[in-house]
Amino acid sequence: MSYCRAIDSMNEERKALHKTYHDTRYGFPIHDDNELFCRLVLEINQAGLSWETILKKEAGFRSAYHHFEVKKVAAYTDKDRERLMNDAGIIRNRLKINAAIENAKTILQLQQTHGSFENWLSAHHPLTKEAWVKLFKKTFRFTGGEIVNEFLLSTGFLPGAHTEDCPVFKKVLRQKPKWIKAG
Repeated sequence: MSYCRAIDSMNEERKALHKTYHDTRYGFPIHDDNELFCRLVLEINQAGLSWETILKKEAGFRSAYHHFEVKKVAAYTDKDRERLMNDAGIIRNRLKINAAIENAKTILQLQQTHGSFENWLSAHHPLTKEAWVKLFKKTFRFTGGEIVNEFLLSTGFLPGAHTEDCPVFKKVLRQKPKWIKAG
């Protein structure tokens, strides 16, 4: 079942949480590197958990990771790693925390070579899902197939975030996601 249809079957509390994300953020292009980094960190943290858990903890993640400012996270020390491991507002998984910090450092390097993380993504677009996964595994930490797929769907680099009969689909199209330029 698509995310678009699954929301309709949820109780009101769950529906409100998911619908806000689905209707205003999921599949829409992101042009801010900090927000792209945010989405990558959230997708990595979702591994093995429900997206609902991540949505409920998003404010905690934003606070704990300095609103996903790439430069700040890239400069985190062992003291920051321990602070994050003790923060109940996020997913306290050492591998995921280390991946966030190391991936921030990688994004800083990509910004130096490509001007921005978004430019790096655009420079490789379009790729097949398999090629994207291979590229991400080579470039970033903790990025398997499902994480890469959801990151690219949720940021407008791959099609499929919304069904064509979903009212949000047309809103996404008006934002000109990268995948329509490849079609």
